[in-house]
Amino acid sequence: MDSLQGYLLVAPPQLQDPNFLHTVVLVIQHDREGALGLVLNRPLETSIAEAVASAVAAPCRCEGNLYQGGPCEGPLMVVHTHPHAGEIEALPGIFFSTEQAKVEWLLENNSGPIKFFSGYAGWGAGQLEAELEAGGWYVLETQGPQIFEGGDHQWRQLVAQIALGRPVNPNIIPEDPRLN
Repeated sequence: MDSLQGYLLVAPPQLQDPNFLHTVVLVIQHDREGALGLVLNRPLETSIAEAVASAVAAPCRCEGNLYQGGPCEGPLMVVHTHPHAGEIEALPGIFFSTEQAKVEWLLENNSGPIKFFSGYAGWGAGQLEAELEAGGWYVLETQGPQIFEGGDHQWRQLVAQIALGRPVNPNIIPEDPRLN
């Protein structure tokens, strides 16, 4: 299978695993050893400033909430558009960082789209491929801005887009699809 790095994994409506229920995951890295992704649509009630207050020495100039990137624990992770602070280029112009010095720089020099994550989604060798073969995920090409946008309606909007084959207004989709 080709690498899905830079693609979105969209949980189908029948996926009931609470870790991935109604999630949109950006695949940061994918090779024969496994995959790493970040859930884009699970904001936490914790602000970025609160999350980093005791962990880093750098002042935080970032607003917004921290996101729950997945069920696996890990360091603070950032998706951003600063090439010099990037460790992995997940897709053209979109970078991923976990190294403390780079994260601190991003906290201080916030210009451009940025999202901070606690936790990640991880798959061992062949695990993601098996889930895909079983129909466990929809796969979509990523449009750069949707990584930083989307909000609460992102999953519903993408599932409707997949079903209809075109973009839709998420405000007209009921929470319960049986109500259609």
